[in-house]
Amino acid sequence: AVRAVILRGNELLMVYSTHVGDYKFPGGGIQFNETHVQALEREVLEEAGAVVTGIGELIGEVTELDKAIEPGYELFKMVSYYYIVSIAEGLKAQHLDDYEKELGFTPTWVEIDEAIQVNADILKNPDLKMPGWTRRELYALKEIKQSLIQ
Repeated sequence: AVRAVILRGNELLMVYSTHVGDYKFPGGGIQFNETHVQALEREVLEEAGAVVTGIGELIGEVTELDKAIEPGYELFKMVSYYYIVSIAEGLKAQHLDDYEKELGFTPTWVEIDEAIQVNADILKNPDLKMPGWTRRELYALKEIKQSLIQ
């Protein structure tokens, strides 16, 4: 999977879920025969309505391991690659999958400290059904703040 880190000062363009209340980086799976660049361009446009104008360096990766939910498999493994991405001014219409619509995906500029606090608070609530990515994105946010925003 690829994830776009889109910075504007100490703010990030993230996807906010109006259903859960968490923040995630725009991005997603890489389709068959698709490069990381192509996947980033497609996912950022679909989830955030932003047109990618440049893709910078790979700044990190996160590997997630879990028990598989699919029959016949024991392990789920996903590697997320985080890239610095620049976008054109203004946002276009999103092209969301049904589950993304249900989660109320909304592109939002947010200060990194607020995104960290919101995701951390969500993870503290045992009654809330949070997406599997909230923990990964909190980890990535903290690493990005430490290495890129000081």
